[in-house]
Amino acid sequence: MGTYTDKLGEIKALVERLQKEAPEQMEAFHKFMFAVEKPGALDTKAKELVNVGLAVAAQCEWCIALHVKGALDAGAKREEIVDAAMQAVLMHGGPALMYMIPVEKALDEFAAKQ
Repeated sequence: MGTYTDKLGEIKALVERLQKEAPEQMEAFHKFMFAVEKPGALDTKAKELVNVGLAVAAQCEWCIALHVKGALDAGAKREEIVDAAMQAVLMHGGPALMYMIPVEKALDEFAAKQ
């Protein structure tokens, strides 16, 4: 497996552990997450593109893996994902620019599997 596929596995393992250790909190979090992720004024692709930008701004490689994969699965093209990530660079500067590296690596890894 690749680095970003491994990160998705780490997310899954964390969620499974927390569902056992903090079930009430995880149930509430999942309920909120599913409500927010449901298509509304923005469709799933648009929401995943927003999340890519937020993941870059937050400098979270696990979030980048999750939302780059989500954006690709929702039909986003590489150019759209890079453009969304660059919005974070605009707002957060040089440190966010460095997180374009994991965005590109995740794109390469996940796009090769599609």
